[in-house]
Amino acid sequence: MVKAETILLKDPFSRKTGRRMGAGLVEKLGMAPDACWLFCSPENGLESLAKGVYEAVGTRLLIGCTTAGEISTAGFTNGSAVLGGVASDQIGFEVVSVTDIGRDSEQAGRDLATAFSDSVRYVQLFSDGITGDGSAILRGMASAFGKNIPVGGGTSGDAGKFLKTWQFAGDRVLSDAAVAIGFTGDFKLGTGVRSGWSPIGLPKKVTRAVGNILYELNGESALNVYERFLGKHAEKLPAVGVEYPLGLIGQFEDLDGNGQLLMRATMSVDREERSIHFAGEIPEGTMVYLTCGDRTSLLDATETAVRSAIQDLGHTTRPSLVFFYSCMARRALLGLRTKEEVDRVRSQFSPEVPLLGFYTYGEYCRIKPGGPSLLHNETATLSVIGV
Repeated sequence: MVKAETILLKDPFSRKTGRRMGAGLVEKLGMAPDACWLFCSPENGLESLAKGVYEAVGTRLLIGCTTAGEISTAGFTNGSAVLGGVASDQIGFEVVSVTDIGRDSEQAGRDLATAFSDSVRYVQLFSDGITGDGSAILRGMASAFGKNIPVGGGTSGDAGKFLKTWQFAGDRVLSDAAVAIGFTGDFKLGTGVRSGWSPIGLPKKVTRAVGNILYELNGESALNVYERFLGKHAEKLPAVGVEYPLGLIGQFEDLDGNGQLLMRATMSVDREERSIHFAGEIPEGTMVYLTCGDRTSLLDATETAVRSAIQDLGHTTRPSLVFFYSCMARRALLGLRTKEEVDRVRSQFSPEVPLLGFYTYGEYCRIKPGGPSLLHNETATLSVIGV
């Protein structure tokens, strides 16, 4: 048995509204959940809200973070809070957390992984989207429990302000942290990843980069390359960069038969150093494309990701809960059609199957069944839990 529900709150955040939200979830489930997910806008009172939810849901296994937009069965919302819960006699859950991830993200990942029991088969990770290095966290996790355990989730947001994000674990509200929930027991997982961005021109080699800072492509400064490519629109960098993300190929096993790339979104530029900061690592020696897309290609990619997740799950398995994590850069480009992206996901499942997620600063998902879990940007990712 697996029962899952979501609930949406649009009222001002407070301990009282948190309790009401938690009680509403318990009422919809008909019982206390075994685990809960709380995703909310970085509004005033978020700590009180989280504590109120924790007091009402009847489980200490509460996890979540702040966002750049909320997703629930009710659809896409902004400036709200969504709460999802699962009650099951087939699936078990474990919640772990680490702090100070900005100091050593790879070690933080190892610490997270070693805190789980050997029974964990799938992990959802929510890390600080400003201070942490998501790629390094994944490396640390993989070094501790191998690459066979898929990792999904996303990096937390603060509605596009890029000042501070928060993570939730039990009754604690953290920052500069990574929180994760492990799934154990009898269930199946289906995942799908697609971006909708297409390569432009010839690939270029990353000849100088440190972490997420790109200095040179083909021996030329990264900013020079982008300015020549963008022409008169270059003065709008980094904002216009979300429309032309970088696509990484080669060493990540991510360029498959359908031409999928590992995407990186621009975050800022340094006009003195002529460098560009991206929302994920770009290793030296990697071959990359400049890419482009539009609203239609992004929405079509979301549908493809859904179909891939359903196929991965298996048509004989009944979906019980759908997690959807998409990038805030996609939301920026989609604009008023953001609601359509969530609606397209919703339309592929029966009305009784709950949907839960948020718009992120980076998405975690495996690239294919049996493939590595990676940090993505500007990408739609699906994780479907079924029994």
